[in-house]
Amino acid sequence: MNRRQIGSEYEKEAARYLEQNGYVILARNFRCRIGEIDLVASEGGGLVFVEVKYRRNRRNGLPEEAVSGKKMQTISRVADYYRVRYRVPESVPCRFDVIAVEGEEIRHYKDAFPYMGY
Repeated sequence: MNRRQIGSEYEKEAARYLEQNGYVILARNFRCRIGEIDLVASEGGGLVFVEVKYRRNRRNGLPEEAVSGKKMQTISRVADYYRVRYRVPESVPCRFDVIAVEGEEIRHYKDAFPYMGY
């Protein structure tokens, strides 16, 4: 499998994990010209924008460490576009989570970073 296929498999695994924990998956690989968000879900009346990172081992660091400031900005801006595109009222809360997959372990970081758009 190539890197994109491997990433897709772990995004599916992350989606299953979220569904098993009461989330409803609204979108997978939501794309626009600005960038991409791996998963968009609803939970507890709010929107959750999820970045999924995978590492086979720690040789290249922890997967969650790969979510850079620039990536956080991009995700925030794509989230803005998602909210406009689907007419999500500003009163609907949203947060940004990270799911780190390392080998067989899944770590879910709720509210992993603040909104970093404009």
